[in-house]
Amino acid sequence: MTETRPLSARFRGQVGAFDLDVAFKAPGQGVTALFGPSGCGKTTILRCVAGLRRLTDGYFALNGKVWQDNRVFRPTHRRPIGYVFQEASLFPHLSVRANLLYGHRRLTGRSGWGRGGPEAVRPDGVRFDDVVGLLGLDALLERAPSHLSGGERQRVAIGRALLSQPALLLMDEPLAALDRFSKDDILPYLERLHGALSVPVLYVSHDIAEVERLADHLVLIERGRVTAAGPLEDLQANPTLSIARMPEAGSTLPAIVDSFDAAYGLVTLALAGGRLLVPGDPETPGARRRVRIAASDVSLARSLPVDSTILNALPARILAAEPQGGIQMMVALALGTDGGGCHLLARVTRKSWDYLGLGPGQAVFAQVKGVALVRESSSL
Repeated sequence: MTETRPLSARFRGQVGAFDLDVAFKAPGQGVTALFGPSGCGKTTILRCVAGLRRLTDGYFALNGKVWQDNRVFRPTHRRPIGYVFQEASLFPHLSVRANLLYGHRRLTGRSGWGRGGPEAVRPDGVRFDDVVGLLGLDALLERAPSHLSGGERQRVAIGRALLSQPALLLMDEPLAALDRFSKDDILPYLERLHGALSVPVLYVSHDIAEVERLADHLVLIERGRVTAAGPLEDLQANPTLSIARMPEAGSTLPAIVDSFDAAYGLVTLALAGGRLLVPGDPETPGARRRVRIAASDVSLARSLPVDSTILNALPARILAAEPQGGIQMMVALALGTDGGGCHLLARVTRKSWDYLGLGPGQAVFAQVKGVALVRESSSL
């Protein structure tokens, strides 16, 4: 397997009246989400990475290759990227098959990546049949774009970007123009791509639900500045960050299927620091899953609860706590008796916090009232 290096970005300058000053590193594989409210600079960053926006003070490198610094600036057509916009922008006069194959012209035609340079054809390049299969496009290949739904058009746009054999895939809110039903239709395909492809992805979104299903790494952006960057699980468990103040704040954790109780329809999931019982269908032991636990679905107890309808009570230690609005506390926990497991977020009342005499370092039990399976984590 080819060793990947982190990507590194730094962009600083004025874009109209907007002041951008960002710097971050991200893994050279997996999905890195640029997350923040509308107008915070996410799309501008993506355009800078693509070479569509040039700032005097800019730097970008991927896999040890510098695309931009104070001496070098690769134009867009020399950057091995695939770009997926909010709108699919397919060629209306071409079939789905022809739209997909159009990307190959960038490699075989006169406008290839660097005219046959080392990035032009990768030994692990994406194959047409693989993309068609992963995105479920088999039955659509001979259709015209006008005969596709919004979700189908966006799947074709993603496939076309992948077949250009990019070293980096840029996705600018690719689901923003879709209704909820279309989003639910396309998200499983994006999850499959996440597990099957080695191409790193920069994914712009202001929808935390998308980020939790797809991202491994998170870059938080506010008003043209990076406020935090790191693994999704770590940032979600930091009670001082803006995402912890969101009503839908929670934790996204990796888990492995341990067993299935057919009598009660419950799946046992193993995660670092404990086990969870989750209603569900029979699962293959060892299968990887991603679960989401809302902070509002976690309560704390000083001792192991008894005679309770809540099935999941996991030993944990309090890492930190942050007041919210004067009446609530956002609490960061580490699962396990030694506090060495997954990090979890709990939202409790200030009164309960004071009444139980809770504080950092204390051992507690985290009662989990609800668990959502948000992704099947493939190891393809």
